[in-house]
Amino acid sequence: MTEGPLPAVNRFETLYENAHGDPELVPWADLRPKPALVEWLAAHPGEGRPALDVGCGLGDNAEAIAAAGYATTAFDISARAVSWARERFPASPVDYLRADLFDPPDGWAGAFDLVHECYTVQALEGAMRRNAIAAIASFVAPGGRLLLIARTREEGAEADGPPWPLMPSEIAAFDRLGLNRESEDHFETERRGRLVPHIRASFRRSG
Repeated sequence: MTEGPLPAVNRFETLYENAHGDPELVPWADLRPKPALVEWLAAHPGEGRPALDVGCGLGDNAEAIAAAGYATTAFDISARAVSWARERFPASPVDYLRADLFDPPDGWAGAFDLVHECYTVQALEGAMRRNAIAAIASFVAPGGRLLLIARTREEGAEADGPPWPLMPSEIAAFDRLGLNRESEDHFETERRGRLVPHIRASFRRSG
């Protein structure tokens, strides 16, 4: 992948278009929210606070965030993914938008009490990956939280991606960007007959 947002636009848009409405052809589309997210939301209700779902795909995680009481904005680089999410949830309170992580709308910096990042960073490499971490961190409001859910690998371990699971140093980059790690849980999920290591980490920006 070359650096810059355009290849990501092409890759993801092409995948969603070629699926022709069949979610079985979208590798990350489970058609249900991530259990690790649902569990976390049960202990952290929104009470009307603003939330942002990064790389929303077909919308299941965004719907769970909204159901937990957050005023939820969800975006994806793929226009087809956004329209598909709207079609799946026509009465949704979620504000689904086509947006670019590297060129976000005005007013998003420091605007969200919850930012949910699940599987976006691990789909990128090189400078795009580092820039994505910084962009995601920038959306968290003072006193707000980032919830990260991602595949993991040992420091320095090779990965034949995509996806390229996150290493500890990459997860720690969020700490270096002014977010304080509150908690982390390590678990495994079954994917195509094998167990895949994951992390769920919560970070908080000082108020």
